[in-house]
Amino acid sequence: METSIIILLSYLTGSIPFGLLLTKLFLKKDIRKIGSGNIGATNALRTGNKFIGYGTLILDISKAAIPILYIKFNYPDYIFISSLSVFLGHVFPLWIKFKGGKGIAVYVGILLCINYQLGLFFIGVWFLIFLISKFSSLSSILASLAVTIFNYLIFNGESYYFYITLFILIFYTHRENIKRLINNTENKTKIY
Repeated sequence: METSIIILLSYLTGSIPFGLLLTKLFLKKDIRKIGSGNIGATNALRTGNKFIGYGTLILDISKAAIPILYIKFNYPDYIFISSLSVFLGHVFPLWIKFKGGKGIAVYVGILLCINYQLGLFFIGVWFLIFLISKFSSLSSILASLAVTIFNYLIFNGESYYFYITLFILIFYTHRENIKRLINNTENKTKIY
């Protein structure tokens, strides 16, 4: 399979806006007009409908996992370019004027497929920070930074630049959250 086809198909799969689709289908609302206006799982939870919130989470993880696992087992040399393309598709989806989610659920799917230990590490750190702070954004930023450091220390920096790139992108997608965290105006998240 050509590199350009892998990039395109990975990007298009990543760009499916499940949060938007589920809220339109089940609530007849536009998620971009709810809470933060983001199409991701955290904002989907703000609809007040746990089915939509967790459904978005599962589907966003799956849209990363399905193409990446296919590439991993059939074209392993392209796993990182496929993963980055899926991530960029979610953050900058063609269908909704390149205004997508923040990439955390997709990041979890990527991690679990490439190195499940990093995926489980991310989830553990995310929950620990969330239990202490109740901020999903802070948990996401710090857990993705921890994955980058953990990968460097434990796995000898295997594909280090890939994880640095994803951390930078996650930091970028959370820039407004960071401002609110600094100004003490960030909303806490209920996940249950």
